[in-house]
Amino acid sequence: MSDVHLTPVDEDLIDTILQGDVEFSGRMSFDKPLMIKGRVSGAIESTSDLYVDDAAVVEARISANIVSVRGTVKGDISARERVELFACAAVEGDIVAPEITMETGCRFNGICTMTGSKPKIQGAAPSRG
Repeated sequence: MSDVHLTPVDEDLIDTILQGDVEFSGRMSFDKPLMIKGRVSGAIESTSDLYVDDAAVVEARISANIVSVRGTVKGDISARERVELFACAAVEGDIVAPEITMETGCRFNGICTMTGSKPKIQGAAPSRG
């Protein structure tokens, strides 16, 4: 069995970064990539990607395109494309996504459901077979 090694995201490609001294409580909604380095609680809904950095603590129900976790998440995660748990990640909650990747060393307590299908492109004709 081989170890999985995920590639960290380049912060220069992230539109918004909530720094380590930021604490947010409530419903968060966004449509461009976001990185959390501080503390967030409540609900997070996005049509884009969410990155939870090493020192971040997120206590929220998360729904996004890609959810990449290096820090701590307490709450359910739902991703339209994939969920990535780095070795330093700690997740307590259920995960639902077409693709889930976990590095050796991450901590995950919950139910993992891999849907096996990515979202269909709008306007695409259904296949006939």
